[in-house]
Amino acid sequence: MARAGLTADRLTQAAADLADEVGFENVTVSALARHFGVKDASLYSHIRNAQDLRVRLAVLALAELVDRVAESIGGRAGKDALVAFASAYRRYAHEHPGRYAAMQMALDPDTAADSALKHADMTRAVLRGYELWEPELTDAARLVHSTLHGFVSLERSGAFHSQPRGVEASWLRALDALDSVLRAWPS
Repeated sequence: MARAGLTADRLTQAAADLADEVGFENVTVSALARHFGVKDASLYSHIRNAQDLRVRLAVLALAELVDRVAESIGGRAGKDALVAFASAYRRYAHEHPGRYAAMQMALDPDTAADSALKHADMTRAVLRGYELWEPELTDAARLVHSTLHGFVSLERSGAFHSQPRGVEASWLRALDALDSVLRAWPS
């Protein structure tokens, strides 16, 4: 074990890289052990099982997305913040497809509390630029996340490629529409 320098963090990072290469569903303890040139059993002193590894990967991905979004929205408000938020989200999904898939796992609230709370806080900060407050803020946050996830998921699956209009043009129109809806949110 020491010769491979294995730690839970190193295994998680390698699993994230592997997920981006071969797909989240193909990340296994055996695949990770092969990556490090060790036997599966060598990993179990650092992770409990495959589920533990997947949860760690999902938490890592959430934290990475939070960092990326925070950097993108800093100093912005209104539509500028919305576009920056959405664009960071979409870029992350494209650059890290396996990590993005991992983020879709249902996680125990305590496990993902820190990253999920930060992500929710950033979403709420963007939406407060539209002068939205509870309970409308929660409804608007759900709409934003549903729109972004739906668009990105369909785009990644290839669903848009047979259509005559370019995907980027549709993305920008979707953000325009989302901005219009948020500005005219019914109270």
